[in-house]
Amino acid sequence: MALGRARRVLIAGGGIGGLAAALALQRAGLEPVVFERAEALRDGGAGLHIWTNGVLALDCLGVAGQVLETAPAQQVAHFSTHRGEVLGAWPVGDFVERYGAPTIAVERSVLHGVLREALHGSPVRTGAHVMGFEQDEDGVTVRFADGGSERGDLLIGADGIHGTVRDALFGPARNRYSGYIAWRGRSPLQHPDIPPGTFNAMFGPGTRFTYYDVAPGLVHWMSVANGPAGGRDAPGVREMLLRRHRGWGGPVADILAATPEEGIIRGDVEGRSPERRWGQGRVTLLGDAAHPITFNIGQGACQALEDALVLAEHLEHADDPVAALRRYERERRARTAPLQRIAWRIGRMGAVRNPLLIRAREAFMRKNWNTKAFAAAEKGQVAYGTRWAPARHPAATPAPAPAPAPAATVD
Repeated sequence: MALGRARRVLIAGGGIGGLAAALALQRAGLEPVVFERAEALRDGGAGLHIWTNGVLALDCLGVAGQVLETAPAQQVAHFSTHRGEVLGAWPVGDFVERYGAPTIAVERSVLHGVLREALHGSPVRTGAHVMGFEQDEDGVTVRFADGGSERGDLLIGADGIHGTVRDALFGPARNRYSGYIAWRGRSPLQHPDIPPGTFNAMFGPGTRFTYYDVAPGLVHWMSVANGPAGGRDAPGVREMLLRRHRGWGGPVADILAATPEEGIIRGDVEGRSPERRWGQGRVTLLGDAAHPITFNIGQGACQALEDALVLAEHLEHADDPVAALRRYERERRARTAPLQRIAWRIGRMGAVRNPLLIRAREAFMRKNWNTKAFAAAEKGQVAYGTRWAPARHPAATPAPAPAPAPAATVD
């Protein structure tokens, strides 16, 4: 089947990106099958910050309503020093009027469950550890750890930053450690300083603390600190975090104190420079497998959702699916490469611990965060989502799809 429309699309990875891709492809009339290595679909993790472009993507997938039943809509995104002094306040609530959808926070498990329930039939297979693949001019054969195999027209690698599919295509990935670690948790807490729709990112010396509510009475938080990769926490991690953030303003201590220690997750923060190639032949990548974006701009999940929709758009009526994959890659590389770089640079700014550099950071944020930074985030991140909803919200200026561009340069 060197030419002819693709029907059966194999997807490695059952996370947010893999399920969103399956849903988008299913809605486009294709037959996706998701292979997840875990014995059960992951519904853990903590919270996700979904900008308006991501919510518009969810709306196009037909699931925004279900997500918004529990996900708080944010009104103002606050940025402050660890002493509680305001550095910036972004009126993200205004996006509803401008673009027709809010910026939200949601539990990862909620979003994951909504995507899974929206799929028709049984296109998700758990306990299916993809070990490799072979492709020819007619299709792709995926090999599993148990010795089994599956045949399809195309393969999508949505198996994360350490994904098997990407490494099988191009060799071991050159991921890079950011120099900082993130501890994440969820706190069952009602607090007068955490009204519905709260978002606050606090900056300290070599460490940060971010918190936002993801459902009534449930707060997601993240503590970030510089340190070597590969570490493990001894018992008493919650007390360690309380010591780290002793004296910080706001409800930080109360959030940590209310968090069950066994639910605290530690992870080294990694990224990767934008790559020139995402695919070959009948195989391509999606989400973190293609473009890992550190958490610093809240676009990781949003970009995976966008990937899913754009991939489906290119494949829906394509008589040459291989050419369609290359068009998808060109379009999405042009979109995601700048976001990878911006997120990395903001992360480095947040990691400074030298007192002079901290003062310079605070002065810079006070001067620019409410004006230039917010305007750039809206233009460069949020407005893109109107490509899926301009008819419903004519006041918004649709963001055109990026024209095909040369391969992204590597930092």
